[in-house]
Amino acid sequence: MTWAAVLRFWPALPVLLLGIWAARLDHLRSTYREQLLECRSGRELDRVNGERDVAKAEATFAKQRADAAETYAQSAQAREPLIVRSTNTVREYAQTDAGRAQCLGADRVHGIDEFSAALFAGRPAGTGSGNAGVPANTHATPTGR
Repeated sequence: MTWAAVLRFWPALPVLLLGIWAARLDHLRSTYREQLLECRSGRELDRVNGERDVAKAEATFAKQRADAAETYAQSAQAREPLIVRSTNTVREYAQTDAGRAQCLGADRVHGIDEFSAALFAGRPAGTGSGNAGVPANTHATPTGR
């Protein structure tokens, strides 16, 4: 078949596809009517379809429940605390990235203390540092008590 023949008969292709589509719809309609006639009534067919839908929904719900339980178990296991049973456990944990991130070195802790002392060193105790006590009200007399 040459391109010239395809170009000559291209209007027939949409008509052919439309005919195939219409035949498929007619076939679906006839099978539905047959199912409807085989059943005692349309209600029975609706009941069967409803039972199928309910079974499908229950299966989906069961799968979602199983997935949620598995996800919860994994997150609970991830939050489980580390129980130290030996010195080797501590050493092995300290060598991991998570173990190194948990603790500050002694020099960093001293650096924080020195920073805090330097920050508050130049302020007198009574000038708004927040450390001064409330002054007593010596002028007020307790009348009416």
